[in-house]
Amino acid sequence: MTDIGQPAPPTRTPNASQVAAPPLNVTAAETSAWVGMVLFAGVIMLLIGAFHAITGLVALFQDSYYVVRSSGLVVHVDYTAWGWTHIVLGLVVFAAGCGAIVGRTWARVVGVILASLSAVVNMLFLAAFPVWSVIIIALDVLVIYALIVHGRELQDV
Repeated sequence: MTDIGQPAPPTRTPNASQVAAPPLNVTAAETSAWVGMVLFAGVIMLLIGAFHAITGLVALFQDSYYVVRSSGLVVHVDYTAWGWTHIVLGLVVFAAGCGAIVGRTWARVVGVILASLSAVVNMLFLAAFPVWSVIIIALDVLVIYALIVHGRELQDV
């Protein structure tokens, strides 16, 4: 409090060198713990891609490994065609999984489409490899859930 005859003390305004810059790692919207779910989906996509590639290689090189002959499948094509289908799908799912891990929007969209396609392919391949196909379908459902519900948690870097 100043006396009536006393002037108020001058206020100091900091110059540009005295103002602390905000930390570089602060984002406008804080990320939540659900980021881990999206990273989980990306890693599972890497595994699904590898699993498809392995299934495709088995179909190409040892088609007697499967439970039924190719004529017993829902779609009657030989195991060579199934093998190449699994290999190509596996490579694309693997690439989309890499993109999802780094937070790319295109990878999330493609990941949902590919996980849906993977579930359908495994449903058609169910007679040949029942337990494995059911496991892959379950993983596809988890990937779809994580990418749709929590996909925005990782933004493009």
